[in-house]
Amino acid sequence: MNLKKILVLGLTGAILLTGCSDRREAAQQMLENQKMENRHEATTFAMDTVMTFTVIHEDGDEIIIDAEQEIRRLENLLSVTVENSDVSKLNAAAGNEAIEMHVDTQVLLQKGKELGEKTGNAFDIAISPVVKAWGFTEAEHSVPSQEKLDTLLPLTDPDDILLDSGKAYLQKEGMAVDLGGIAKGYASDKVAELLKEKGVASAIVSLGGNVYGVGTKPDGEKWEVALANPLDANDYCGLISIENQAVVTSGGYQRYFEENGKKYHHIIDPATGYPAESGLLSVTIISDSGTEADVLSTALYVMGLEKALAFWQEHGDFEAIFVTEAGEVIATEGADACFEFEGRDNDFTYRMVERG
Repeated sequence: MNLKKILVLGLTGAILLTGCSDRREAAQQMLENQKMENRHEATTFAMDTVMTFTVIHEDGDEIIIDAEQEIRRLENLLSVTVENSDVSKLNAAAGNEAIEMHVDTQVLLQKGKELGEKTGNAFDIAISPVVKAWGFTEAEHSVPSQEKLDTLLPLTDPDDILLDSGKAYLQKEGMAVDLGGIAKGYASDKVAELLKEKGVASAIVSLGGNVYGVGTKPDGEKWEVALANPLDANDYCGLISIENQAVVTSGGYQRYFEENGKKYHHIIDPATGYPAESGLLSVTIISDSGTEADVLSTALYVMGLEKALAFWQEHGDFEAIFVTEAGEVIATEGADACFEFEGRDNDFTYRMVERG
């Protein structure tokens, strides 16, 4: 224990014994100063997005470096844009041979298939050929013809991804997987696990909007995450309070292009090959698992409000907040308990949906 900690503990003990207000104020100030000194922040760019870290720990700088290295390690395995990643090798061998996968890649491919099946394939890790046709992973965007989509859709069946004995195989030539809709959530789980193993009790990380709050703030209050207003990048609809939880938002407003006066966003409905038209502006998931939150935010957006609420009623191991094109903010019962709505000034209405 360092001298500073001994001094603070000594002063705290004196306060308890004497009740002296001056000493109480002095001790409180020293505690606040210590918390500030132990607050470490960093920003980096990985997995094609900006990532931020706030860690409250005396060794915070070193711990953040470890977290960044873990993310780089995962990126080199999982990214479709890294030439020698597991995913790139798998896609290059589609229809020809099985490729040995690192354990993290195996886990994520299996998890992606399982969650895809759970959501009725509203989430599909094999949708990459269609996404590429729209240009969302390319230099230029374009609206593909129906004939083109009809050719590509048969290549997007996740059942054609075979996993066995540490290897993966894409059965059809032209198939490709893209873990972009699950990898950042998985990375947030791995980083949170790393932080906890290193004794961090207070931290918050944002991996391109995939937020994970470890523990609470130093003052014991929960971390607060703003729910973005999909219609105004400078505004928000409310605040979500979390402790050891992930918050992930998906919305068509995040990435899109316009052609002939029509907007086309990046969240593709695997059933049609077109951007999902679900009546939703955004879906936010609150979950203990960043991996599942990442997947479900996309899947429930594709489903639309009615099917998404039915899915929540059935599975119930997460909470959700929906922002609709009709101007409603709708929270599931558990989300309502940790959400402070602040969208009235922007003509949003709010309601909560109870569990049946």
